[in-house]
Amino acid sequence: MGIVAAYVAPHPPLIVPSVGRGQEHAIRNTLSAYQEIACRIAAHAPDVIVVVSPHAPLYRDCFHVSTGDGAHGDMGQFGAWDASLTVAYDASFAAAVSACARGRDVSICGSGMRDGELDHGTFVPLYFVNEKYADYRLVRVGLSGLPARDHREMGRCIAEAARDLDRRTVLVASGDLSHKLKEDGPYGLAPEGPVFDRNVTSLLDAGDLEGLFTFDGAFREAAAECGLGSLQVMAGALDGSAFTHELLSYEGPFGVGYAVAAFEVAGSQGDGAVVSAVDREADARMARNEATSSASVDPFVKLARASVESFVRVGRLIDLPANLPPDLADARAGVFVSLHKDGDLRGCIGTIEPVTGSVAEEVIRNAVAAASNDPRFSPVSVDELGSLSYSVDVLFPPEPIEGLDELDVARFGVIVGKGSRRGLLLPNLDGVDSVEQQVDIAKRKAGISVDEGGVQLARFEVVRHERGGEARRA
Repeated sequence: MGIVAAYVAPHPPLIVPSVGRGQEHAIRNTLSAYQEIACRIAAHAPDVIVVVSPHAPLYRDCFHVSTGDGAHGDMGQFGAWDASLTVAYDASFAAAVSACARGRDVSICGSGMRDGELDHGTFVPLYFVNEKYADYRLVRVGLSGLPARDHREMGRCIAEAARDLDRRTVLVASGDLSHKLKEDGPYGLAPEGPVFDRNVTSLLDAGDLEGLFTFDGAFREAAAECGLGSLQVMAGALDGSAFTHELLSYEGPFGVGYAVAAFEVAGSQGDGAVVSAVDREADARMARNEATSSASVDPFVKLARASVESFVRVGRLIDLPANLPPDLADARAGVFVSLHKDGDLRGCIGTIEPVTGSVAEEVIRNAVAAASNDPRFSPVSVDELGSLSYSVDVLFPPEPIEGLDELDVARFGVIVGKGSRRGLLLPNLDGVDSVEQQVDIAKRKAGISVDEGGVQLARFEVVRHERGGEARRA
């Protein structure tokens, strides 16, 4: 036997009907997905259910694995004493996990009296499971302040114990996502919150478990997540197995992200489905170095792509790379970065005049803004990254003009201004065939009506950088 399935499950107490008292209907998709995984677990008829919970005893320098005969849990702290359950522990399984972890230099610690009381991160998933199936023993594992690689090793030890003891085992990774999704939510809104949830759900939907090891610690903290460690343990437990993957639901109406996902094990892959963050970073560095050595990739475009991919994947601006060419590192200018997908515009943000210390910083800032903050489009998701193309326009200083006869749509961009309102349109754009059309579009972007007079005009030239081509004046 061994691990037969793993499920991602959130743990909002109000999803238990006697706690929610009707509020659970606001997350009906989560409730339906929960009932689905409970049915799947019952169909698997596991000997053991391992629940990895961020609300089990938590220590900075070691992992808790519950010991003893069993535990009781209820929703009394949430006003629902009638919602309760008692489960038996699998002591030999817990001991095998602990022995394996110690053998891999991963610290394990006990927690005495706290072993007999189930936390709500464990209780909520088991509440739904027990409605369908109760003939199992429980192993409860907490998280720690140790590195992500140690969480992966804990997952591997869970899988090893399941195989060695010949236990048919299901793992439940209990955890909510960001707690900062809405201004009126209990924890408020942080920009990193929605980005974190989009990234994690995209990874779960794609079955890309290795991506769970790439998140920056400061980004995780800003997003106020509680479940990533559980997901990393799950990823370690699935290492070496072939599995199907399915994101069953995602919701966040209360300002906290709830994702439910299913991973059904199909067989052994041999090489493992999860790689370490160190190996992943080495691969990424190699790919970047190979790209750097390729004369066909423009350094402006490379920098824009790297900026977007870092932000979309891990929510962090990249550091300014070393050894940039002087026209990136030393020059200052306004920069526009445009993203396209399947030939259509996917985002475009820029600065008319420089606001940072270099063109390189301008590219980084505006590439991220084009991917995440163009009001015309939703933010770019992880699964779109491979299909994006980039262009970077470096602007020459604008010069005032008196009339349309001084414009050329192929050569000059235009800036239209009136008072505090300003609109800009780049040169040489598909579908813009006349200077009148160019100025009208720039007016609309500025919030100036097409027939409104008294506007000031300026023109500018750009050097356009695109993938696979030399930089050129537009």
